[in-house]
Amino acid sequence: MNLDKEIEKIIKGNDALFYDTEVVTEFEETIFRVYITKEGGVSLDLCATISNELSPFLDVHPPMNSHYRLEVSSPGIERKLVKPTHFQHAIGEKVKLKIPNQERVKGTLKQADTTSITVQTKHGEESFLYNDISTAKTYIEWN
Repeated sequence: MNLDKEIEKIIKGNDALFYDTEVVTEFEETIFRVYITKEGGVSLDLCATISNELSPFLDVHPPMNSHYRLEVSSPGIERKLVKPTHFQHAIGEKVKLKIPNQERVKGTLKQADTTSITVQTKHGEESFLYNDISTAKTYIEWN
């Protein structure tokens, strides 16, 4: 069984999209975070509904062997981009990239496929393979 696929089914059943999961430790507590997105935004009620549906499923199919707390939330306006689908959903948004042995790249994400992206930078359009990107995230320019 693919845990992410099963989590995605529960989220889709609530008219939302599965974004990603992460495991973090905060104040000596392990947290299993499930990130969701939805056209028009993610409400607290939606997070609670999905959490209530995921919780019994994860009791039967735990994501880890140790004790954890489940959190369901939006990845936020400024979010990490890791998977090709993350980049594809961020087309048109401003992105920051860290490329090894190169200055940080900032610009507008123009294109994303299964192997690479194209960003409109101050130098023109630049393309990068996913394998060459150390980190990537969306960002907002606050005026």
